[in-house]
Amino acid sequence: MSEWEIIWQQKEVFLSGFASTASLFLVSSTIAIILGVGLLYLLENTQRGISATLRAVINMMRALPFLILAYLLYYGLPQLGIRMEAMTVGFVSLSLYHGAYFCEIFRGARNGLEHGLVEAAQACGFTRYKTFTRIIMPNVFLKSVPLMANQLIICLKDTAFLSIITVLDITAAANSVQSMYFIPLKAFVIAIGLYWLISIAIERLSHYLMIKVERRGLSHA
Repeated sequence: MSEWEIIWQQKEVFLSGFASTASLFLVSSTIAIILGVGLLYLLENTQRGISATLRAVINMMRALPFLILAYLLYYGLPQLGIRMEAMTVGFVSLSLYHGAYFCEIFRGARNGLEHGLVEAAQACGFTRYKTFTRIIMPNVFLKSVPLMANQLIICLKDTAFLSIITVLDITAAANSVQSMYFIPLKAFVIAIGLYWLISIAIERLSHYLMIKVERRGLSHA
């Protein structure tokens, strides 16, 4: 039996890992984006002390290697009496970690907005919340599409670290097959191909969004 035939026989293992990775990525990245928006709103609309504390937490999260965060949640929290399943740790760690990065992406885009946009909204009687949701964030999203796509791909790649805490993702599937049949090259080539498929989908989606932005004449935002 050839090595590729073995790979084909183990397709269910790879498909299961692909499904786990896809669910981890989709749910965690969605939560991370929402968290990033929420953090930006708090940074803009809370007292200076709270804003400074949030900024310190965001900076600490960005300085922390993702694998250490996953280790702390999976192996450290049980010492405090808090236990979570490996997949739950994956969702929480990815969401928190990349939420901090998305906040910084949005904050950079926000700082580049023209002051006249906010001033015009305030002159029309918009509240802070209404100004943020209807003026600031739509323009921030339009400016952030390329950086968001890049961060999403990083988030996807970070899911591979979760195999170390027993999450059965693509990397874990490839490692399981290669250790059982001693075919590391072909097993990990398949894993690379599966990650690549998701990355291509992200790139195509970001390209589609940028075309829509340009067609509507909003690329200047």
